[in-house]
Amino acid sequence: MKGGLKPGRGKGRRRAGSLDPDLARLLPGPIVPIRDPGLGRERLLAMHRLLRLNRMVEEKLSALYRQGQVVGGLYSSLGQEAISVGSACALAPDDLLAPMIRNIGSLLARGVAPRDLFLQFLARQDGPTHGKDGTLHFGNVERRALIGPISHLGTLIPVMAGAALAARQRGERRVALTYIGDGGTSTGDFHEGLNLAAVLRLPLILVVENNGYAYSTPTFRQFAVASLAERGPAYGCASESLDGTDVLAVFAATARAVERGRRGDGPTLLECRAFRMRGHAEHDDMHYVPKELLEAWRRRDPLDRFEAFLVEAGHATADDLKAVAGSLAPLLEREARAAQESPHPAPAEALKGVTFEPGYESPWWPSP
Repeated sequence: MKGGLKPGRGKGRRRAGSLDPDLARLLPGPIVPIRDPGLGRERLLAMHRLLRLNRMVEEKLSALYRQGQVVGGLYSSLGQEAISVGSACALAPDDLLAPMIRNIGSLLARGVAPRDLFLQFLARQDGPTHGKDGTLHFGNVERRALIGPISHLGTLIPVMAGAALAARQRGERRVALTYIGDGGTSTGDFHEGLNLAAVLRLPLILVVENNGYAYSTPTFRQFAVASLAERGPAYGCASESLDGTDVLAVFAATARAVERGRRGDGPTLLECRAFRMRGHAEHDDMHYVPKELLEAWRRRDPLDRFEAFLVEAGHATADDLKAVAGSLAPLLEREARAAQESPHPAPAEALKGVTFEPGYESPWWPSP
């Protein structure tokens, strides 16, 4: 069977050691040591805390999902946290940021509180959307320069190209950054939005999270190019391909893209290679992914790699880093409990604020 997945009783798992050449292309390359791009100890430790917080928030959400308390789906970024944290930390606070549904790390870096995330996923009245949505479809341009996700993949790219154009027309030196997965690069909006940004030389940064799979479809069945970074020059914009499990490599590449955008040198496409260690969503058991592939990428865990770097560089001890998780655990328990004890929205709430409504407001949106 092409693709090397052994037919079987529903699960389609392969025998160990039988990874075929096509799937072997999805294995990670040699590990390159993490290098400090010149950040001080304080910023490095702050990035570590965000990575750990990202991991622990998602672990708590996963537990709530399995208890039947999460309304809707849950989409993990396990193994890809360095992409969200590294890219968001390279932006200025007023740069426009449009996360997707897996980019919890970007929201945390922008100052979104864990309680807001728990309230949102539990669809409570005090959440950013007052219980109207169970994932991350919320934003606040005025207060946090955040533009909410759009579930139709690729659509955010022309939207953020437009946001970058509007900022430039107002004389602002802001860049606009958004994300897309490898599967989303096959949509028309990806090509149209990137082409528009290149033609107008807009300060757009497009981060492509190359997971090797679009749901259950491996990348070699989606496109023939060796690297999605090749699509940047095809449209006349800068591009880089980098290790998405190295948070400092992601930070440094994003910082270079920010500089290009502010200079007026146009958009940048950043292909970040990192394998997601959970399925498309919590309901997906990843039976279509060979165990050898998962195990190879498990050894590239971004949090483990960064912690090893911090210890080796003398920025922290193993006990220091363990203490970070110890301090976050009770905080997240309190925040999750507070969300669980918050009220559900009243039935009439479903009809409010669907379109612009004078006087209707949220803690996340300024008053009209």
